[in-house]
Amino acid sequence: MGVHFCGIVTISVLIFAPICLSLADGPAATAAVAGRSSSSGQINSNSVLVALLDSHYTELAELVEKAILLQTLEDVVGTHNVTIFAPKNEALERGLDPEFKRFLLEPGNLKSLQTLLLFHVIPTWVNSSEWPDHDSIESTQHHVTLSSDKLSLKGLPSGERVVDSAKVIRPDDIVRPDGVIHGIERLLVPQSVVEDFNRRRNLQSISAVLPTGAPEVDPRTHRLKKPAPAVPAGSPPVLPIYDAMAPGPALAPAPAPGPGGPHHHFDGMSQVKDFIQTLLHYGGYNELADILVNLTSLASEMGRLVSEGYVVTVLAPNDEAMAKLTTDQLSEPGAPEQIMYYHMIPEYQTEESMYNAVRRFGKVRYDTLRLPHKVMAEEADGSVKFGQGDGSAYLFDPDIYTDGRISVQGIDGVLFPVEEVKVTEMTTKTRPAKVVSKPRRGKLLEAACQMLRAFAQDSRFTTCQ
Repeated sequence: MGVHFCGIVTISVLIFAPICLSLADGPAATAAVAGRSSSSGQINSNSVLVALLDSHYTELAELVEKAILLQTLEDVVGTHNVTIFAPKNEALERGLDPEFKRFLLEPGNLKSLQTLLLFHVIPTWVNSSEWPDHDSIESTQHHVTLSSDKLSLKGLPSGERVVDSAKVIRPDDIVRPDGVIHGIERLLVPQSVVEDFNRRRNLQSISAVLPTGAPEVDPRTHRLKKPAPAVPAGSPPVLPIYDAMAPGPALAPAPAPGPGGPHHHFDGMSQVKDFIQTLLHYGGYNELADILVNLTSLASEMGRLVSEGYVVTVLAPNDEAMAKLTTDQLSEPGAPEQIMYYHMIPEYQTEESMYNAVRRFGKVRYDTLRLPHKVMAEEADGSVKFGQGDGSAYLFDPDIYTDGRISVQGIDGVLFPVEEVKVTEMTTKTRPAKVVSKPRRGKLLEAACQMLRAFAQDSRFTTCQ
């Protein structure tokens, strides 16, 4: 019976021992299962990641979305407490090198952008109370970030906290159950991203070798021609301005071959815009501004020429002079352009320089953009007079606009080129009348005619008439 009791006890122990063990371990296992289920579920609205996206660190939140890191950070926040170091918006807007920012936002550099952002997150909780102190034994802590790079946290004697080389300006700015956000003064850049940026910049600086033609031989010396020296930036154009002008009456500006165009050393469009606005504000030159901007494309062509390094002086007729133009003078195709071309001198002249020239040389002929016509200038009544005869105009408003590239001189008339008409005088030579000489008669024939005349018979013979 005792054996039977022991058997029952043995069986009871074998049966109830697992039950007791299961009851003892039940609450811990339930918590673990709940933790795993919560980690595999969606992020709570009270999460530090949601707080970051809704915080005042808008620039950092925008970069996280562009780098496609939301899912990665959700998985990390679901399994770890995190500490995020968030740079202030000014550090990302104005404190970042534009070239480096352009490098980060290029689609081909997505990996570098992700590495940069993950460098600001460490998978552990570090609040201000756990920050290493300067007086402590471990004054510097090293943590591995989500980018697998090490980040050092240390305290300064002044009491400031530093992450690598960036100061913490807002410790414990945002605190949530699963993480904390510290505001820092600038962006943290890992060494791997710096190396990628330098490598890409060096590749961009390498330019392809331009093809060169066969060497030219000078036919006079039978030697190789030396290449033309390089034109320094900002120097005057090599080609004359007529080669850079648009073909025809400025219907479509042609690309100018001058050296200044690709480098944009001169902002011709802005200068022409200022010149047009000066005409409008000055008053009395609205018609000219309307022709340059609306009736023709001369304003854009002037801007292109100035951008190429050319200079121009405009003899601007006032509104009174422009009102005298007839419809026939403006109706022909290209007539407004040709009129304006005759008022543009491919030199930079001011009122003082032109007056000194006419005082010294008497009459000066200036080239115009309307080839081959030239405009003549001379001194008259203490001023400069352009043109000849009734079609002349006086310098009325000197130096309306002078900026070193464009000079505008107001005149009181519209100039037209003097057409050189060659009059060919046809000299009509009067031909002398032909005198028919009578045939010469001999003595014998003369005597016979006299005898016939005595008998009134000479009319019958033509020889005797």
